Amino acid sequence: MRRLLAVAVGIGVMGTVASSALAQLTPTKPTPLPIASGPQVGMAAPDFSLRGATRYGRLKNPVRLSDYRGSTVVLAFFYQARTKG
Repeated sequence: MRRLLAVAVGIGVMGTVASSALAQLTPTKPTPLPIASGPQVGMAAPDFSLRGATRYGRLKNPVRLSDYRGSTVVLAFFYQARTKG
């Protein structure tokens, strides 16, 4: 009787360990992050100006986004380009 009880308890413990290990191995769906507020697709970008540069040096006048209205604009930022750093 004691032997049967010990076997039953052992099987129960092994089953619990196996099911918890299996639960850790099963992939879970990631929780979606909240969508940040900001410009939506199709909305006009806010106008801004930056100091422009070409391969020959900095431009005299700032470049404004509104100067390129109706055109495709690609912004490229280069960390420490054309600096002593």
